Amino acid sequence: MTRARGDEVAVVADVRLPGGADPFGGALVDVHIAQGRIRDVAPAAALPRRGSVLDGGGAWLIPGLWDHHVHTVQWALSAQRLDLSSAASAAHAARLMSEAPVVTGGRRVGCGFRDGLWPDAPTRAVLDAMTGEVPTYLVNADLHSVWLNGAALRREGLPLDDAGVVREEPAFEISRRLNDVGAQAADRAVAEMAAAAAARGVVGLVDFDMAWNEDAWARRLAAGFDVLRIEFGIYPADLERALDEGLRTGDVVRGATSDLVRVGALKAITDGSLGTRTAACSHAYPGDPHNHGTLTIAPNELRRLMTAATAGGIRCAIHAIGDVANTHALDAFAATGAWGSIEHAQLVAHADLPRFARLGVAVSVQPEHAVDDRDLTDELWAQQTALAYPLRALSDTGATLRFGSDAPVAPLDPWAAMASAVWRARDGREPWHIEQSLDAATALAASTRGGSGPGSAMIEPGAVADLVVCAHDPMTATEQTLRGMPVAATMIGGRLTHVV
Repeated sequence: MTRARGDEVAVVADVRLPGGADPFGGALVDVHIAQGRIRDVAPAAALPRRGSVLDGGGAWLIPGLWDHHVHTVQWALSAQRLDLSSAASAAHAARLMSEAPVVTGGRRVGCGFRDGLWPDAPTRAVLDAMTGEVPTYLVNADLHSVWLNGAALRREGLPLDDAGVVREEPAFEISRRLNDVGAQAADRAVAEMAAAAAARGVVGLVDFDMAWNEDAWARRLAAGFDVLRIEFGIYPADLERALDEGLRTGDVVRGATSDLVRVGALKAITDGSLGTRTAACSHAYPGDPHNHGTLTIAPNELRRLMTAATAGGIRCAIHAIGDVANTHALDAFAATGAWGSIEHAQLVAHADLPRFARLGVAVSVQPEHAVDDRDLTDELWAQQTALAYPLRALSDTGATLRFGSDAPVAPLDPWAAMASAVWRARDGREPWHIEQSLDAATALAASTRGGSGPGSAMIEPGAVADLVVCAHDPMTATEQTLRGMPVAATMIGGRLTHVV
């Protein structure tokens, strides 16, 4: 019988387990499921196949994949915005925006530009000349800056300065306004995004939308959302409310009949980004001797926030990109006894590498960023003495790695993250710092709910039946095969969320 999305599966038949985690030596197996969990794993047809059977056809079965860092609504809406990743200069980006469609709210919105190596600087005059009186917004690929024309600056009540560029919190506020398209439009875009993620084997994501997220997810659940597991973040502006209302990490959304959406972590952004030249670093940026980046939360304030969150039972997820920011974040974990993760950790001092494992702080990293930013890193961080994108170095110390995309900074696709982590390359270029590559088993584990540490997802009796049937063994796949991995089926607790 042909299986369809929503069907409950009792047996996943005739599949193989990935090499290195396969006690059956490559032989076909059946995975038996009951009440949302794996009941048994046995040689094919060794046990009666009772109930609904999904024929794996000799493909590989892996644990369900997670993306541990997504800006959900912003990623969902990016499909409606002009892709500026090809822009080679400010003038080129402005010209592209002159032809962009006018979207919700009478705006032109583009996203994904990277200006760090442009030969010219963004200016309001250049953008005004090409876009006129239509409010026009260009969101940097790293989300930490937005370039606006004069009409957009006036609309947002911002000064008409020469550059037209806002950075950090003012940029985040502009993104919040752009993302406010109304519940119906946002939820429709999120539903489409979730279906696309399930088709890539994703069973869950961590949502770091800059909003009060519980209400939005309760609304989506009430409307029938059932495609992904979600853990949502809480930002400092909402921490007091969350504590007053008794939210704790791991709690199910209040009033929901489903347990798919749970309270996640306090998300605190402590510095900027590489692309916007605001990541807090020990050495100055080239050509700008007074610019060491920006600490957006003072160390004492960070400790106060983390102490309050921890006392209230809320995990911490601390954005730190530059080496100075990572040191302060680790110091705060040590001082407060908080638990959780550091998000990004793109530049880490050698002395700080072993502290993640020692403190039990997970490293939530986005391997595609290393490949995206390789030229920018070589240019802007050439004088830094800390280690850039140190995946292997962190893993070797025993740190737990959790992979994500930071979508829309990179597309939500765990296969791409795995490929970049293992091969450190894309588009036919030579590998970049191959000494920091990971083995495939670690990369796959880092792409599951528990990450690469002791809580890594396994296919074994008693485990939650969040599973993916894919066409090739990820342990032996080439870079191109990983990036293009066909996914035949995805299931949450044995229920199909995607099937070919």
